[in-house]
Amino acid sequence: MSAPEPAVMEDSSPPLSETNLPTAPMVYAVIKDPSIVDNPDIPSYQPYVHGPCQPPALIPLHMHGIGMEVECYLDTAFVTCSGTWRVHCVTASKSCECRIAIPMGDQGSVLGVEIDIGRRSYYSQLITTEDTKDTQEVGKCKDGWLLKCQTYTLSIPQVDGGSYISVKVRWSKKLLYQDGQFCLNIPFSFPAYVVPVAKKVSKKEKILLNVNTGPGTEVLCKTASHPLKEVKRQVGKLGFFYEAEVLTWSASDFTFSYSVCPGDIFGGMLLHSPSLNDFDQREMFCFYLFPGNNSRKVFRKEIVFIVDISASMRGSPLENTTEALIAALFKLNPLDSFNIIAFNNDTLLFSSSMELATEEAIEKATQWISTYFIADGGTNVLLPLNQAVEMVAKTVDTIPLIFLVTDGAVEDERNICNVMKGRLASGGPCSPRICTFGIGSYCNHYFLQILSQIGRGHYDAAYDIDSINVRMQMLLQNASSVILANITIDALEHADLLELFPFQLPDLSFGCPLIVSGRYHGKFPDSFKVSGILADLSNFLVDVKVQNAKSLPIDIVFAKSQIDTLTAQAWLLGSKQLEEKVAKLSIQTGFPSEYTRLMLVQRSDKGDSESILVQEKVDAPSVKKMIFMRTLGVGFGNLIATAENLRPGMEEAKAQQPAGLIIDAASSCCGRVLDLCCCMCCIQACSRLNNQCSIALTQLCTALACFECLNCCIEFCSSCD
Repeated sequence: MSAPEPAVMEDSSPPLSETNLPTAPMVYAVIKDPSIVDNPDIPSYQPYVHGPCQPPALIPLHMHGIGMEVECYLDTAFVTCSGTWRVHCVTASKSCECRIAIPMGDQGSVLGVEIDIGRRSYYSQLITTEDTKDTQEVGKCKDGWLLKCQTYTLSIPQVDGGSYISVKVRWSKKLLYQDGQFCLNIPFSFPAYVVPVAKKVSKKEKILLNVNTGPGTEVLCKTASHPLKEVKRQVGKLGFFYEAEVLTWSASDFTFSYSVCPGDIFGGMLLHSPSLNDFDQREMFCFYLFPGNNSRKVFRKEIVFIVDISASMRGSPLENTTEALIAALFKLNPLDSFNIIAFNNDTLLFSSSMELATEEAIEKATQWISTYFIADGGTNVLLPLNQAVEMVAKTVDTIPLIFLVTDGAVEDERNICNVMKGRLASGGPCSPRICTFGIGSYCNHYFLQILSQIGRGHYDAAYDIDSINVRMQMLLQNASSVILANITIDALEHADLLELFPFQLPDLSFGCPLIVSGRYHGKFPDSFKVSGILADLSNFLVDVKVQNAKSLPIDIVFAKSQIDTLTAQAWLLGSKQLEEKVAKLSIQTGFPSEYTRLMLVQRSDKGDSESILVQEKVDAPSVKKMIFMRTLGVGFGNLIATAENLRPGMEEAKAQQPAGLIIDAASSCCGRVLDLCCCMCCIQACSRLNNQCSIALTQLCTALACFECLNCCIEFCSSCD
């Protein structure tokens, strides 16, 4: 089979807020003293510069090589990116701090970092929060931040001018499922100014891609952005490779899409045994159910939208939420029904009962939204939830959906979970599904996750305000396109010590495959039956085969979802035992959690290791080796910020200030001018100037110098007076 066809890229300009972010792995020189800026190979004339740079300037370093390995397992991709950069803009006798920026894309999670700088090298390691001795200093750390929750940044101190920096970063990310295909998108678009100027420098880029969907599945490749060559084809597995000497680095993101099953609803069960070092010796399993490509009928929609209009939602958060809500209303069919509840301290109802989604009703709802969606007041979540459950309590011919959007935390969150658990348990087979959407970091995302699992719904979040519209529409599309509900797996009823993630089976949607994992004792049969209810309320039954998947690391692939579920349960129950279990799972799999912290460990030239647990201080040579990273957890909400009605992103903007300098470096022409003035291209440019141009440039510089001398004389005379 030939390699996948290149994807057709649409010409679309990103929003202004996105154009300043790194679009590929980058390394920057942090310049605090401008006098150190020079070519390390051929020193050039540099005029004297007064004073330090405040804030420091960041100069993108030249990249000398880049490689990427991607492993795709079901709905998760693991990316390992390795690159080499040179500090080309600092004189050889000086040193500077270097900042690394790794854009991971949506839903990325850092798994490890390795850095090699000549005689020094670093590697990352997870430790429990209880192992950090000086918690006060740990809390002050500002390094290791997620910029816009997509780009991971960290700094390395005292890198000599002219030296090479080798960086290897590993992260995981969720694959987007769209139109029956898994779609992978990795930022891999390098700016032109990171290309080394010297012509003889070898520039090689490499991509290795492996797809493993488990035994018994057929993989069909669709599109790819780079010219991949197929090197492996087995049942459920594909391998591709790309390597080339290039004049300029890749100018487009790496995209790849593939489909798993072209037919009807299809499922499977994969088993995997734990390793000897696993603290949990129960067997592992993964169950998946794909919706297929055939257009099955979806359940009639009966949706209650619950939207937070507290004062903290003013401005862009409420505007973006409103746009997504109106877009969702216009996608409803005339036979669907809906209602809207806006809440702060109190509630505002669009209608006292469910309304059919006619053109007149949608137009009326749009006008109502523009009139009553005014950000003001506090946050009360339980009242609108109870009202929504009452509205859909008598539904018998479909699966009603309650969609909650909020940006704040409330004090009675555990009580809300217990109340909803009791009310939904008595709802029968047509009990409402609860989907939750969190905005920013002030809301308790673990409360929203556990609430969605109690309601057998879906959860998503937009930590960046600019992504609210897109992510909210995606969640609404997936949640409202259910084709199979009330799914049961008879084999799970006979498993001992069963632990399921999530703890309740959600419905199967046309736009989202159902994938769950877990642990058990005992033995599964060779095959079992999966049943459910279709949109016409008829019963559905499918046979599923059980297979061993030794080549698919189930413990790593589903570690993130298991850590999130266990953390939410630990918060709900206040269980110290579950917290310790999360910490063990985090350290074992490499995924960060709320109870672990990522740190760097430095290897010296003698090969020994030194733990780095103190915040780095550039001005103190005695502690130059001491760096440690911020926690990567999202936290459990901020009641104070919610009570004060702070807008989402205000706290992050202050904390991200050091990492935010990357935006200025990428968008400011000053950084590029410094990049050009201190390297070989400056010498080449001067050598091509004709005599008249050189004379004019010399006269201009002389005139400017005279003006500066006159200015100094005036200031001196004024000071004497």
